[in-house]
Amino acid sequence: MSDDRPTLVRHVASATLPTPHGDFEAHAYRSASGVEHVALVRGDLLAVEPVLVRVHSECLTGDVFGSLRCDCGPQLDEALRRIDERGAGVVVYLRDHEGRGIGIGAKLAAYRLQEAGADTVEANEALGLPVDDRRYDEAAWILADLHAKRIELMTNNPAKRAGLEANGIEVVVVAPIETTPTAANHRYLTTKRDRLGHTLGGL
Repeated sequence: MSDDRPTLVRHVASATLPTPHGDFEAHAYRSASGVEHVALVRGDLLAVEPVLVRVHSECLTGDVFGSLRCDCGPQLDEALRRIDERGAGVVVYLRDHEGRGIGIGAKLAAYRLQEAGADTVEANEALGLPVDDRRYDEAAWILADLHAKRIELMTNNPAKRAGLEANGIEVVVVAPIETTPTAANHRYLTTKRDRLGHTLGGL
């Protein structure tokens, strides 16, 4: 990086990653606490501006197991598809963001409360946990390291934009990345729209 900010994460390895949406260069970054994030990069980022970017919070249940309770897996897939179509862009995959930062165990406990009638906000509060405990400073550092400081951000979440901008990333365009609601996630999506301010006009 070209500025004098402290190094929040360190680049540790890279390799080509073939995906259903073409080949990406995968870059591993390790934080001071030992958490490892991954950036999937397509194309020459110095040749495009703004850079198409998705900052994606880890979701084991949705990204790996295909849970229908959220829209995380489909959003990740759509982001990779758009980058493939554009020919350049970045997905920053943030580890340690499970359940909006509360971890997998607490997330499953919150699921149980949701099954009893709570929405996602109420469930976290009932457990004495933050509604959203995620930070985006390490994502901003990774983007700057990859020369993606002016970006088109694929997100529905205003907090994500604010978190990146507070850490030196210029968000030129916000591109919503909505998915098709299902019976299993409709209330989850409605809560994100009505209580957390997400851009979800298709409900």
